[in-house]
Amino acid sequence: MPSLQQLRYLVSVADHLHFRRAAEACNVTQPTLSAQIKDLEMRLGTSLVERGRSKVIMTPTGKEIVERSRRVLREVEEIRALAKSRQDVLSSVIRIGVVQSVGSYFLPLVIPDLHAKYPKLGLYIREGLPDVLLRSLEDGSLDLLFFPLPVARAELEAQSLFREPIQVVMPSDHRLSSEPEIDPAMLKGETILSLEPGHKLYELVRKISEDYGVELSHDYEGTSLDTLRQMVATGMGLSLMPTLYIKSEVAHQDLVVARPFRGAPPSRTIGMVWRKGTSREDEFRLMAKLVCASLAERAPEIIVLGDVSKRSV
Repeated sequence: MPSLQQLRYLVSVADHLHFRRAAEACNVTQPTLSAQIKDLEMRLGTSLVERGRSKVIMTPTGKEIVERSRRVLREVEEIRALAKSRQDVLSSVIRIGVVQSVGSYFLPLVIPDLHAKYPKLGLYIREGLPDVLLRSLEDGSLDLLFFPLPVARAELEAQSLFREPIQVVMPSDHRLSSEPEIDPAMLKGETILSLEPGHKLYELVRKISEDYGVELSHDYEGTSLDTLRQMVATGMGLSLMPTLYIKSEVAHQDLVVARPFRGAPPSRTIGMVWRKGTSREDEFRLMAKLVCASLAERAPEIIVLGDVSKRSV
């Protein structure tokens, strides 16, 4: 039978399609990894990897075995996590994925309380695009996501944390900068800048622009909220940005200003997402309660949707 280590090596080769990079990811030498892959093929009696001079290709059988290997390794990790969780709650590492338009502005609000309450808890944090993070959660590379909701995947479970209003960001000398609130009709004739496609925030801004009849720029798109803010500052257009980013990066400088929408503002919902059936679900729900309690104290600009009582944690 193949060993778990061999399955890890095979999955790494499939992820990187390069033996050297796969070996580096596994913290072994390339000859060691290559020898173990060959031994695995001999044990199974079939070719798993086609080795070319310039590229590596998984055979059809190799691809199928990789997917099954991911499930095996994920179940083994669940066994380890289950045993650890029975020893001490929130006392081991949680591998967290977070979209780029959330992480840097949300995590500083909740990590201090998490660390104070559960000092043994370790958080491995990885930022990325939504589709990449969802795949990493599904294949077991990540344990938990802080992610815009809804997520329409039957194998995943989600819990709402907070609703975050969207505001209009403009140059400080813009004609609307003197307005305390922005009616959507005021945006007529303006150009809205957004993140590039692939970001959840792009999808939201596109829908808001369509609903309000405002032109969304496709010629100039940002790779991050910071780059968008700089483009807005130079007068290339307005942007629609989430409140926590504004609280962190816009409110304390002079080049751009943010104004809320009049009436019920557009918003996005951020929540926690994990695999259904994970042995750490109770831990994740406990973490959600502490996160909501922290946000209720530190971010009055948003609407907390979960339990905000610290007595519950």
